Amino acid sequence: MAAAYGGPEVLSVISVAVPEPESGQVRVSVRAAGVNPFDYKVYSGTFGTDPKDLPLRLGVEAAGVVTAVGADAVGPAGPVAVGDEVIAYYAPGAYASDIVVPASSVVPKPAALSWEQAGGLLAAGVTAVHVLEAIGLAKDETVLVHGASGGVGLVAVQLAVARGATVVATASKAKHDLLRELGATPVAYGPGLADRVRAIAPEGVHAAADLVGTDEAVDVSVELVSDRSRIATIAGHERGNRAGIKLLGGLPGADPGTEIREAARLRLTEAAAAGRLRVLVDDSYPLSEAAAAHREIAAGHTTGKIVLVP
Repeated sequence: MAAAYGGPEVLSVISVAVPEPESGQVRVSVRAAGVNPFDYKVYSGTFGTDPKDLPLRLGVEAAGVVTAVGADAVGPAGPVAVGDEVIAYYAPGAYASDIVVPASSVVPKPAALSWEQAGGLLAAGVTAVHVLEAIGLAKDETVLVHGASGGVGLVAVQLAVARGATVVATASKAKHDLLRELGATPVAYGPGLADRVRAIAPEGVHAAADLVGTDEAVDVSVELVSDRSRIATIAGHERGNRAGIKLLGGLPGADPGTEIREAARLRLTEAAAAGRLRVLVDDSYPLSEAAAAHREIAAGHTTGKIVLVP
């Protein structure tokens, strides 16, 4: 999958030779690749429009089978061998039938997960871990999670509940039953949100995570959380910068949390393997229909992850 600059209509499938892995690399036959908001920002111009970068290769996470290894192919869980079922993250160019990535990017795929679940686990998962670490969430605290029914949100809710926190989760009413099932107290976003949260958490909110990037999410968080160092956003960087809260992710001025995210990969796969973490996939599309997948995720109404299957 390659792209120029523009909207989803610029996406196209192209044929390129797949190189043999060099020392410290592995080749993976992709079974599923996760779709993330970062992906469409790459070609929409959010990160610039330098013609020298064309054609753009999309995707950052995938699950598949190792088909070749270079010398010294050792990942976070140990040596990687042909035939291993793995999840690759960080994996640039993951929208593909085959990818070559550093062995350090692959971890064992839990047998309990489908390919689609495995392909959509880590980008959202490591982001959720980073957010909770950034806001310092502890047991018996109350956290407000905005955008709780998205890919990152659903993982963040589960991890926060596992920490012993009380989770107040914003989402449309259609998603409230699921959030209750995961241990959160849901609340509808929209006018009056701050008052609704106060009614749910009369003793106050200790921390907040903006996973949706709206002015409402930042404004309500600042209104309810007295310590701005305990508010973080992964999507509302411009508004968050003005508000003086933590900016997380890959944009300039934000904390990428590289070490936290890398260390989180095995913890997340272990939790998923043990059934402590549910991975919810909203829909899957053939790689050739990536444009439709991007239109769906850009609309902001998905529950969990969207994945592509070659």
